[in-house]
Amino acid sequence: MQVSSNSLQLQQLRQWFAEADCVLIGAGAGLSTAAGMTYGGERFRRNFADFEQKYAFHDMYSGGFYPFPTEEEYWAFWSRMILVNRYFAGVPQLYADLHAIVKGKEYFVLTTNVDHCFQRAGFDKARLFYTQGDYGLFQCSVPCRQETYDNEAALRAMAAAQSEMRVPRELLPLCPVCGAPMVPNLRTDGTFVEDAGWHAACARYEQFLRASEGKKLLLLELGVGMNTPGIIKYPFWQMAERRASARYVCINAAEAYAPAAIASRSLCIKEDLNILSQL
Repeated sequence: MQVSSNSLQLQQLRQWFAEADCVLIGAGAGLSTAAGMTYGGERFRRNFADFEQKYAFHDMYSGGFYPFPTEEEYWAFWSRMILVNRYFAGVPQLYADLHAIVKGKEYFVLTTNVDHCFQRAGFDKARLFYTQGDYGLFQCSVPCRQETYDNEAALRAMAAAQSEMRVPRELLPLCPVCGAPMVPNLRTDGTFVEDAGWHAACARYEQFLRASEGKKLLLLELGVGMNTPGIIKYPFWQMAERRASARYVCINAAEAYAPAAIASRSLCIKEDLNILSQL
């Protein structure tokens, strides 16, 4: 059912939270966008006006796919990109509000976001599964092994030393094993590294699903679009249909809907995600 953010609908959402034995959050890019982590507009221009002028792309997302001609230019952009979104961003209020809502529940977070907002807001790392990678990690570009490396110190050094949108060559990150160039640990193609931490998080997610069988499970989908529906949206629909006691909530300012098979146990809210602060 299509609803608005009036007091009646919020009351129902509060009731569903209260009645749930456990909560599975599925978070997409729309959650971080609603939290102010926008990749375009004023935030982009404040941090990347020089890149926009030189390379003529107009948002950080496009910059991430720009074919920079040299590694020095590539890492000048990416060091700043990751620092802005992973290390300098603080705690978005929306994430803090969401943590306050679920911290007393048995919960788990499945997310395609890579910006670390959940941990910065106090979410338990053991209850998070970042399926698509982490801005805070390097991996070998080959890759020669399924291993990742913390990148904060290297990125800060690159950002401090870059000049005219170029990083000094001696600061370019290289794989400590094979010497190949490093890249961010992001799922963009078949070279994405699923390291031991990734597999441990996947196992904890699967354990949460097994433990929630037979319980009142609230499936809370936040800001998930149709870029990768097979990770969150479709599995949530399937769980809601298979589990008679499960309820499905979709909050998305752009599109919020549910299949007819689960409509009676669904709440679809086409509103800004900041309505969560009213719960």
